[in-house]
Amino acid sequence: MTLLITIIVLALVFDYINGFHDAANSIATIVSTKVLTPFRAVLWAAFFNFVAFFIAKYFSGFGIANTVSKAVIEQYITLPVIFSGIVAAIIWNLATWWLGIPSSSSHTLIGGFAGSAIMSTMIANGYTTSGFESIKYEVIIKIASFIVLAPLIGMIISSLITILILYIFRRVNPHKANQWFKKLQLVSSGLFSIGHGLNDSQKVMGIIAAALYAAYHKNGIDMGIHDIKNIPDWVAFSCFAAISLGTMSGGWRIIKTMGSRITKVTPLEGVAAETAGALTLYLTEILKIPVSTTHTITGSIIGVGAVKRLSAVRWGVTRSLLIAWLLTIPVSATLAALIYFLLGTIV
Repeated sequence: MTLLITIIVLALVFDYINGFHDAANSIATIVSTKVLTPFRAVLWAAFFNFVAFFIAKYFSGFGIANTVSKAVIEQYITLPVIFSGIVAAIIWNLATWWLGIPSSSSHTLIGGFAGSAIMSTMIANGYTTSGFESIKYEVIIKIASFIVLAPLIGMIISSLITILILYIFRRVNPHKANQWFKKLQLVSSGLFSIGHGLNDSQKVMGIIAAALYAAYHKNGIDMGIHDIKNIPDWVAFSCFAAISLGTMSGGWRIIKTMGSRITKVTPLEGVAAETAGALTLYLTEILKIPVSTTHTITGSIIGVGAVKRLSAVRWGVTRSLLIAWLLTIPVSATLAALIYFLLGTIV
């Protein structure tokens, strides 16, 4: 029971960290364009993060949570596996936050979960197998493919929206249009924050659901979940609340990267980027695919910058971000595997 409670607490801590780590995703442009002060911006984003709970509960469901919980084959899910994965994810998230790198909390969590399961299976089989039989390849591959697809989709949609806006408003006074788009940014950032809440909160829900399932089937602890698909309401409410509180704490290091280092963003471009990011997240919600809100909004910001001119995008910064994204799953998996191994030697 102690380990299960520890896992639930750590999962909610991760969710909280995810909130302030990813706060920049939905407020970077409204802060950089001075539409809202940083404090008001995080309150705005946190509110819509929590609104997402009611949308998921009464309309869209928790399909992403189910996908995450199935990344590892059920017979290989144990409490030590989940514990190691969460600890690894927290370490990587804090490290990238400190360095100001907008990495993916989603892929950190998936990588950690898979890495500890692989090490657990290797140890159980006396190192005679690779341990990869413990993970569901189709789920992992689908999630990993969106490291590229999510920012690409966001970039394409934001480019199209920007071109459309420029065409529609071509005869409008620039100063007047700028004032309109500053107000519209409140709407677009709210829409993106809803997408952020829908996507990222469910990832932690999936991990807690897996822990409750393992506790019942492996440890005989009954906390109301006998099937990994049946997620109790208190889990959903807690996860959405934790990410909202985390968002209120802000993430100023990453806001600087997202809001100005990739490309200088105007209110018009902010509306286009946030709307494109929101549409991408809503699409993946329908498909039940956990994606990175970080990757999505970054691709959208690149898209609006590229419409202006290709040189407006700081491609050196973009390359550094891409490298960090590609490293997230293998580094998190390796770290989780090491933590699981050390945990076994200590315990």
